[in-house]
Amino acid sequence: MGILPLFTQHSRSWQQNRYVYPVISRRSKGLSIGVNLNPDKVCNFDCVYCCVDRTTPGAERDVDLAVLRNELDEMLRLSCSGELFEQPPFDTTPAHLRRVNDVAFSGDGEPTSFQRFGEACKLAAELLETHRRADVKIVVITNATLFHQKRVAEALAYLDQHHGEVWAKLDAGTEAYYREIERTSIPLSRVLENILAAGRARPIVIQSLFLQLNGIGPDSSEIDAYIRRLVELVAGGCQIKLVQVYTVARGTAVAACTALSASELDAISQRVRLETGLLVETYYGPY
Repeated sequence: MGILPLFTQHSRSWQQNRYVYPVISRRSKGLSIGVNLNPDKVCNFDCVYCCVDRTTPGAERDVDLAVLRNELDEMLRLSCSGELFEQPPFDTTPAHLRRVNDVAFSGDGEPTSFQRFGEACKLAAELLETHRRADVKIVVITNATLFHQKRVAEALAYLDQHHGEVWAKLDAGTEAYYREIERTSIPLSRVLENILAAGRARPIVIQSLFLQLNGIGPDSSEIDAYIRRLVELVAGGCQIKLVQVYTVARGTAVAACTALSASELDAISQRVRLETGLLVETYYGPY
């Protein structure tokens, strides 16, 4: 069960750009325009499956919003006009994927940690309006650790009025497995509390990556705990409109990470559907 080569190419470098990059995303089902607010590679998670090489320093320590605006403006022009799909490797994009799905805050770290995150959200919304593409989503791909901060909550509330969508990471059900995979000092309880609060305010997407680490995947008790977390979130009033169950599809910083098989992912997805009643989409590894 193979995946398109384009789906494995999520480089955050595009020509001379510093912050904005295009990718054909299997989860977005089309073109996702990435915005990297963490070129310094600083993140409060250090996920074993992350494709960012944190052994080398980032290119720069800050984000120049004026440069970001110019880059995003030009990328929207190229994308909306179709010119992007005349350039390699995007000229190989199948017809059904030649659509602009979103502007996604996703880069070399946690996007909401950027202190001017709210300004970046407004910048994206204004440019989409300028290009008459207010229908294009603004997606925040996030570990949900900072939703409790006022500036982040206000930015998400702004996006609620500008076709925003939150994709919140939940890769574990137990504290022990969470710390093994995410390698962070932030407790799982904060992530769960923040996801609950965000989901009470608006429908959200849960993104859950499962993998093998040193040849071992999550055991049945871990999946039991993960599903309990989803059930608890829904019972608490969290509006989960979709759960994305996926696995490793690109190179990872930790070589011991490998993809789960299609049958293993299907088994997890089926359990989530049956035991939570939630909508689930499954994305497989590079077989």
